[in-house]
Amino acid sequence: MVRSMINKKLIFLHSIFLLCFFSATAQNIDKIINAKEVERIESTLSADDMQGRKTFTPGIDKAADFIAAEFSKQKQLSYFGKNSSWFQEFSMIRTKTLSATVLLDHDTISAGNYYVNSTSANIDYNSMIGLEIVRITKDDDYGKKIQPLLDAKKNLLVLIDTSYAPRFKRLRGFGSRARFASPYTQVFLLTATTAPNYFELHVKNELTEQKLKNVVAVLPGKSKKDEFVVFSGHYDHLGIGKPNANQDSIYNGANDDAAGTTAVLLLANYFSNLKNNERTIIFVAFTAEEIGGYGSRYFSQQLDPDKVVAMFNLEMIGTESKWGTNSAYITGYEKSDMGKILQANLTGSKFHFEPDPYPKQNLFYRSDNATLAELGVPAHTISTSKMEEAPNNEPNYHKQSDEIGTLDMNNMTEIIKAIAISSKTIISGKDTPSRVEKVND
Repeated sequence: MVRSMINKKLIFLHSIFLLCFFSATAQNIDKIINAKEVERIESTLSADDMQGRKTFTPGIDKAADFIAAEFSKQKQLSYFGKNSSWFQEFSMIRTKTLSATVLLDHDTISAGNYYVNSTSANIDYNSMIGLEIVRITKDDDYGKKIQPLLDAKKNLLVLIDTSYAPRFKRLRGFGSRARFASPYTQVFLLTATTAPNYFELHVKNELTEQKLKNVVAVLPGKSKKDEFVVFSGHYDHLGIGKPNANQDSIYNGANDDAAGTTAVLLLANYFSNLKNNERTIIFVAFTAEEIGGYGSRYFSQQLDPDKVVAMFNLEMIGTESKWGTNSAYITGYEKSDMGKILQANLTGSKFHFEPDPYPKQNLFYRSDNATLAELGVPAHTISTSKMEEAPNNEPNYHKQSDEIGTLDMNNMTEIIKAIAISSKTIISGKDTPSRVEKVND
């Protein structure tokens, strides 16, 4: 009886503690993360004068300047690494094909049936010597197999079964995109031939160097400065298209991903004012997610992945999830125990995180968390976006109708606050999420 009474008293006191904790936390956090601030930042990033924040346009440069100005307000923040500003600049190469000849078994391959992934000005092969041959058959998982080949650090001749003709057309669309400079060439052919005897390739390209930049700020840790926690979102979008009957021509990208970028800026403000992070926090707004995730890929190359304890990538959090308000899902939930840590820190609150309900969409490897996740970092994307088939999907995804009026500022505020509160034991060094299994380790 005495033990029972003691247990009940302890449970009661614990409940009172949690209530007081969340009440005190809410009072402090509401001063910084509130619907008014969410709307201020969100409305600026998704405004028409940002011109849809497309890479290589004045609009995205204007957005970058705004993000940098927000970081500048927090005196505790510093530049990343050896950067001399908030900008982490890097170069991409855009190629324009001036001439091309492709022969397989002495037959000319038409322009619609080949794609050459290269940043070399001149490419010449008179045989298959020096090329590793890879086959993608109709029984292969095309999506899973093609991406590593595009990033391969080797010269490849990739023979793709003709059943993939529609997807090959999309692959060829990559040809107009900028990419990282590389000494390697990958040649993709749509063909029924699986064992060619002869191959010839001659390509002349015009090369143009183009600059891009992530916007990065660092909040140095106290006792664990060499352990990093990353909060990220991408600030680029699709730019300007053709006007339609119901919308103007601008892809404002309010949810995708001005919403995630807004969260990053408010979290930077919040933790800067809190001043109690034991681990170093890195806040980063990525560029070029929409054209291949180049911003996050470059950023990841500047870090030792073994020192990155966790990554919170915030992607499209402006609408209600399938569970309604006060909820969000975590991609790759089962790949580490980070989700369980976050939910445990929300005990006593009304907010809940859920596992990704759209496993067929492979979302874990489709956003800016992917590069660090492949290197073993518990890098997860937090989102509320409905990625089901129509009519249950996000109606404004990648459309000109993705404007601020379609978002719920109050719910978005609660999501950002939940991320701030749930991440505290990771930031303090109390909890360390388990690692993700490395890809091709």
